[in-house]
Amino acid sequence: MPRIPVTSRRGLLFGAAAVSAGAALTACTSNEPKKAGTAATTAAAADDKPGTPVTIGFAGPQADHGWLNAINQNAKDRAAKYSEVTLEITEGSNDTAAQIGQIQTLINKKVDVLVILPADGKALTQVGLQAMKAGIPVINLDRVFASPQAYRCWIGGDNYGMGLNAGRYIGEQLKDKPDAKVVELAGIDNLELTRQRTQGFDDALENYPNIKKVARQAAEFTVETGQAKMAQLLQAQKQFDALWNHDDDQGVGALRAIAQAGRDDFFMVGGAGSKSAMDAIKADNGVLKATVLYPPTMAASAIDLARALGQKKGVGGMSELEIPASITLYSAVVTKENVDEYLPTGFI
Repeated sequence: MPRIPVTSRRGLLFGAAAVSAGAALTACTSNEPKKAGTAATTAAAADDKPGTPVTIGFAGPQADHGWLNAINQNAKDRAAKYSEVTLEITEGSNDTAAQIGQIQTLINKKVDVLVILPADGKALTQVGLQAMKAGIPVINLDRVFASPQAYRCWIGGDNYGMGLNAGRYIGEQLKDKPDAKVVELAGIDNLELTRQRTQGFDDALENYPNIKKVARQAAEFTVETGQAKMAQLLQAQKQFDALWNHDDDQGVGALRAIAQAGRDDFFMVGGAGSKSAMDAIKADNGVLKATVLYPPTMAASAIDLARALGQKKGVGGMSELEIPASITLYSAVVTKENVDEYLPTGFI
């Protein structure tokens, strides 16, 4: 899963729909006359029309999780949309040395732009710097490098915002219930992203004095650990009103444990936005009522940004000549009321 700093405090906030795989970062048009010399006439924005050929190198970690697999697929699908874009994509590795070697191969091939989702942002900072010094601009995807000199643009999700919006949703559902209790099934505890999600969740719950978090267990983003840790929570907590699970993949295991225990006395909010979670939300026949997004469509948007960068263009809808330095995606809450809008972005 992604590893980034608290991104709610950095960059621009873009709605998930604005950066989805089906919506390019393209220029807005108007029939209104434009005054000479304004930004609207001087800024060249990327659009869907074929432009200068661009070779984009894409390097990410091993796709050993549904979200990471969706990252790779979004990048491939987006690049295929543009006839002038050539995508050089690596096999992917969670081994730092191997990923560095793969990126160095792309640097030696002299690709025009690099999109890198590092297995470990801090460990791969030097190879990002190497690319930038070689004159190859880097789009740093999600897990951030330790130095802003290692990338031209960062785009990624908002872990703090996931927790914040999960907490707000749960808070609004329980705001009128006296002495409400919630539990949390977190991700890997030694990851910064897990701490950020928990912090956002706790900060949101502070606005609801009637709600108390009574238990927390950390799983490992896998079905097996989700099931085991959820079983422990259920055994220890005989009654609670809501559960927030950080990750929809481990949520598959959590739901198995809940079914095995025969519990339906609470509602559950998931995290990241898998298709299976959205299908369950739409069916509305179980405890899972919502999920907070961490959209893998960010990879499609990274390809758009790389294309614009390679063609020396800006982003449509913005007046600046250059692409932004950072873009933080919004962590939308998906419920049965809006699930159809987000189903196409659900990862398998």
